[in-house]
Amino acid sequence: MSINRFFKFNAVGAAGIAVQAFSLFFFMKIMGLHYLLATVFAVESALLHNFVWHRKWTWADRAGLSWSCTLARFNLTTGAICIAGNLFFMSIFVGRLGLNAYAANLAAIGICSLVNFMLADRFVFI
Repeated sequence: MSINRFFKFNAVGAAGIAVQAFSLFFFMKIMGLHYLLATVFAVESALLHNFVWHRKWTWADRAGLSWSCTLARFNLTTGAICIAGNLFFMSIFVGRLGLNAYAANLAAIGICSLVNFMLADRFVFI
């Protein structure tokens, strides 16, 4: 694992957290969606943001597959883990423990991030 690449991954992820937090607010408060449905849309918004920056910066040296193929692999791996993980942890943290949805969202992101780096590095951006 390259420390430089891991730093880039986390920098993109930090920006993605901002995208996801804003999107969660937008879908919950502006659109009036239930927190779990809002989570799905917020996570996908962050995933698309992160994909573009990972492709252009984090893994710019690995342009082996087309954008569409790489995006499909990204969504089927990292996306699936992010959405499933966020829904799972949000349902526990918010639905069962009564935590604030925004704090719970940050915790869910943190829990899923290391797995996502490994998948992206070993399978998506090849």
